Amino acid sequence: MPTRTPRRRVSTRSAGGGGVRPTPLAVTVWTLAVLVPVGFLAVFFAWPVAALVAKGFVTDGGLSLEGVRGVLSTPRTWRIIGQTLGQAIAGTAAAVLLGVPGAYLLYRCRFPGREFVRALVSVPFVLPTVVVGVAFRSLFASTGPLGWLGLDETFAAIVVALVFFNYSVIVRTVGALWARLDPRAAEVALVLGASPVRVFCTVTLPALAPAIVSGASLVFLFCATAFGIVMVMGGVSFSTIETEIWYQTTQLLDLPAAAALSVVQLVVVAGSLLAAGRARRRSEHALTLRGDAGAEQQWRLARDLVPTIVTAVVVAGLLLTPLLHVVVRSFVTAEGWGWRNYALLATTGGGSLSVPVWTAVANSLAIAVQASALALSLGVLVSLIASRRPRHRGLAAGVTMLDALFMLPLGVSAVTVGFGFLITLNRPPFDLRSSPVLIPIAQAIVALPLVVRTLLPVLRAIEPRQREAAAMLGAGPGRVLASIDGVLALRGLGLAAGFAFATSLGEFGATSFLSRPDHPTLPVVIFRLIGRPGADNFGMALAAAAVLAVLTTAVMAAAELVRPREAEL
Repeated sequence: MPTRTPRRRVSTRSAGGGGVRPTPLAVTVWTLAVLVPVGFLAVFFAWPVAALVAKGFVTDGGLSLEGVRGVLSTPRTWRIIGQTLGQAIAGTAAAVLLGVPGAYLLYRCRFPGREFVRALVSVPFVLPTVVVGVAFRSLFASTGPLGWLGLDETFAAIVVALVFFNYSVIVRTVGALWARLDPRAAEVALVLGASPVRVFCTVTLPALAPAIVSGASLVFLFCATAFGIVMVMGGVSFSTIETEIWYQTTQLLDLPAAAALSVVQLVVVAGSLLAAGRARRRSEHALTLRGDAGAEQQWRLARDLVPTIVTAVVVAGLLLTPLLHVVVRSFVTAEGWGWRNYALLATTGGGSLSVPVWTAVANSLAIAVQASALALSLGVLVSLIASRRPRHRGLAAGVTMLDALFMLPLGVSAVTVGFGFLITLNRPPFDLRSSPVLIPIAQAIVALPLVVRTLLPVLRAIEPRQREAAAMLGAGPGRVLASIDGVLALRGLGLAAGFAFATSLGEFGATSFLSRPDHPTLPVVIFRLIGRPGADNFGMALAAAAVLAVLTTAVMAAAELVRPREAEL
C-alpha cells in the first residue's frame, strides 16, 4: 500500500489582504508606507495652513475672535461669499448640462476618431489657469473676435471660462460609469412601450446619479476655488474667497481677514469633498455590481443626433476656439503677421522681466520634473494603502479617512498654502525660504490628490481573492505586492505622471508667493506681462501662453496613450 505524502502547508499571508495575519516585517513596511506620506502632509500642508489660520485668531499674544467677527460682519465679505457661491453654482450647472451628452457620446458610442476627441476634451482640465484666462480675455476683449458680445470682464465670461476648464471632469466621471451600465434594463423598458426620453429619465439617469453628483461636487469645488482665471479675467471687480485671501494677505497684510475667509473656504471644501466622496463610493459600488456588462453601441445619426450636436458645438466652440485664438493671436504684431512675439521671448521685454521668458520655461520644466517625482512617490504609497479592504472596522475607517485626508489639498487655497509656507518654513530645522526645493514641494502638494485619484481606481479594481490566491500558491507579501498591485499600478502611472507634470507646469497660486524674481516660472511671467502696459508685453504674454498650452497638451496626449480604463480623471 503506497504511503501518503503529507500535504505541505502553504502560507496565506499577503500584503494588505483581508482575513490573514501579516508578518511583523509586513506590519512595519505598511506602517512606514502610512507614516511617510502622512508626515509629509502634516509638515508641508497641515502645519502651514493651520499656522496661517491661527495667526488670524491671535491678537496681542492671546486668542481673540474680534478680527474674524469684524470681517464676517462687513457687507463686502458676504458679497464676496455670495459671488463665489453664485459663480460655482452657475459653472457647475452649465458643466453638468453640457457634459452629460458628451459622456454619452464619448463613452457609450463607437465611432472613428473617438479616442482623439476624448484626448482633446481632456486638455482644458490640465491647462494652466493663467493660459485659460489669457485665452478668454483676448477672445472677449473689445478688439477680439467676440468683443461684440460685450462679455469682457463680466461674470458670464468667468463662468464660461470655468465651464471650459471643468467640462472634462463631468465627461470622464459620468462616462466611466455610463460605459459599464447594463443596457438590459433600458431595453426592457423600451420593449414595454416607454419612450426614449422616459427611459433616460426613469432608468438611465437614476443609475448615473452617483457619478453625476461626484463629478458635480468636484466641479463645484474647482469653481469655488478658482484663482488664476478670476485674477486674469475679473480682478478685484469679481473677487472670490480665493482671490480675496490673496488680496488680504499680500496687499493689506490683514491676517485676521484672510484667516476668516480661509475658514469659510474650508467649510465649502469639506462639504464638497464629503459629497464627492460619498457619491464616488456609490459609483464604485455600482461599477462592482455591473462589472463589464455594459455594451458599447455603434453610433447612429437618428438616435444620437442631439448629443452629437451638443458635443460638437462644445468641442468646436467652447474648447477649440479659445485655444486656437491664442495661437493665432500670438503671431499678430504691430507690423502685421510674424514671429516677433516669439523672438521677444528671448529677451526681458525691455526690462519688464528680470530674466528672459525662455529661462522661465526651463525653470518650469525643471521644477515640474522634481514636483512630479515627489507627487508620484507619495501618491503610489497613499494609493496602495487606500486601496486595501481590511475587514476590521477600525482599519476600514482609517483607510477611508486616509483617502479623504489626501483630497484636502485639492480644495484648500493654494494661496493659503503658499503664504503658510512663508510664515512657517522660515526657521530651523525647516528654513526653506531660499531653498530651491520649496516650489517643487508646494506644487507636489497641489498635484498629489490628482495622482491618488488616478491610481486609486486602478488598484481598487483588484479583487482581494487575487492576492489571497497568490499567497496560497506560496508567494510572499513582497512578491504579491509586486506581481499584482505593482503591475496594475504601472498601468495608471503614465496618466498619473502626466497629470502631475501638467499640473506643476501650470501651478500659479502657491508659486506666485514663493517664486523669486530671478527664478520665476512661466505662469508667473505670463501674469507679470499681462499687468504691464504695451503691445509688446501683451504679445509676449500670448506667445508664452501658447508655448505653455503646447507643452501641457503634449504631456497629456502622451499620458492618454497609456491611460487605463479604470482611471477616473
